[in-house]
Amino acid sequence: MVSIFKKLFFPTVIALSAFSLSASLPAISQAADLKIGLAADVNSLDPHYFNSGPNNAMASHLFDALVSIDADGRVAPGLALSWKAINPTTWEFKLRRGVKFHDGSEMTAEDVVFSLERPARLVNSPGPYTSFTKQITGKQVIDPYTLHLKTATPYGPLPLDMSSIFIVSKKAAAQASTDDFNSGKAAIGTGPYKFSRFKRSELVELVKNDAYWGDKSVWDKVTFRIITSGAPRMAALLSGDVDAIESIPPADLAKLKSNPKFRLEQKISWRTLFWQLDHQARVSPYITDKAGKSLTVNPLKDIRVRKAISKAINRKALTERVLEGLAVPASNLIAPGVFGHNDAVKVEAYDPEGAKKLLAEAGYPNGFAITLHGPNNRYINDEQVVQTVAQFLSRIGIQAKVETQPLAVYFPKAAKGEYSMALLGWGSLAGDFALRTVLGTVNADTGWGSWNWGKYSNHALDELLASSLGAVEADKREDFARKAAAAALQDYAVIPLHHQYASWALRKGLRYRARTDEFTFAHQFKPE
Repeated sequence: MVSIFKKLFFPTVIALSAFSLSASLPAISQAADLKIGLAADVNSLDPHYFNSGPNNAMASHLFDALVSIDADGRVAPGLALSWKAINPTTWEFKLRRGVKFHDGSEMTAEDVVFSLERPARLVNSPGPYTSFTKQITGKQVIDPYTLHLKTATPYGPLPLDMSSIFIVSKKAAAQASTDDFNSGKAAIGTGPYKFSRFKRSELVELVKNDAYWGDKSVWDKVTFRIITSGAPRMAALLSGDVDAIESIPPADLAKLKSNPKFRLEQKISWRTLFWQLDHQARVSPYITDKAGKSLTVNPLKDIRVRKAISKAINRKALTERVLEGLAVPASNLIAPGVFGHNDAVKVEAYDPEGAKKLLAEAGYPNGFAITLHGPNNRYINDEQVVQTVAQFLSRIGIQAKVETQPLAVYFPKAAKGEYSMALLGWGSLAGDFALRTVLGTVNADTGWGSWNWGKYSNHALDELLASSLGAVEADKREDFARKAAAAALQDYAVIPLHHQYASWALRKGLRYRARTDEFTFAHQFKPE
């Protein structure tokens, strides 16, 4: 990973040849349809409304970004053919010529500027994209295919930020609402597919974009069925209702491996599951004494309590039994191998007796009561993970209840800080990116802390992150990123649980290259 980032952030020209995520294939003479079962709900087709994995994966079918990310997490050309830092605070992007939006209009630098400005206008976003755009202080269109982006201070990872902002048509989206994207009216992108139909929580239907600038999809029509429960998703695959599914239910893994009618694709993913904790000096909404009376002091403000919670969790048992080997214990907020992972921070040892001592030292010798919240249709066995952690906490005297909800209900409430202890999964290609978004002090002007549900704030961490993000040299940046990781983790700002595996099951005759980012891209499914 380090060598990749050296190439990306070293202040010299990066001239990249034309690139496509899919390899050329012979033309298929008859109509070819593909049906895929998705494990998580897609709640919006507006690519600037809600920064979540399922939304971003779906947006990648309709829209493109300036920078692409390949299956191994490496940067590659997207709508930009090349980029370079022409001075410490200015990046130049050279755009592809002749790229057409779905309505036939040409994509130019003006559309890019509009797309970079639009996230800040969506004031009601439950998960904004502004952390990727706030550092840009100036945008200068040199010509229709050349754009300069300026920052107030040196900012090395700007190209990587540009992989997260999808480019929309200024003409189609200038007056458009999020509902206009969901209806298809404004869903005018440059991607490999065009909008056909969207029924929230049920399906997304797309058709091939014959004018796509890259290699054309082999599929004339793609139907994504949203099947958030594992058993029905598996049943849909076995019955032939879908051709492929993502997120194989762990209990069915062995069965699929021995079935010659299907093939499996697996890869350790970038996603880390962890607990977001309420760090606010308030009466925490879901913490009481064991008689049900609210506590006037939030116990999660005490590092000894946070550390006790971490020590109470047997991560080895969790990953082996509850997740059936589809995860590995986590020590960091990012997976091993990702830029900024701090190898010196080890997985917390299971120590329930030590946890009890810490609670007593903090003034809670008899524990307290807390409700754990999480989704029940987003991550691998997420509901069972929440229940298992509740059992671990009960062993150290913390009386834990469990409330899980569908993702569409859970995320908006969690994002508003309505819970005391909430489960979140996060994937990132860089540690400082993840820390900035999840634990950076909330700041509407900079876009930091957009997923900082617990309102954690640590001035020392913010300074390390600012130093990391401001470093153009990869080695210097990664050193700061690792120090920032240590600062956050030693303060138990979050409680890491595990890194999960990404998995796909496909009917015989199909191939798919497993992706680090867990995204399911229809245009990357190929017939054998």
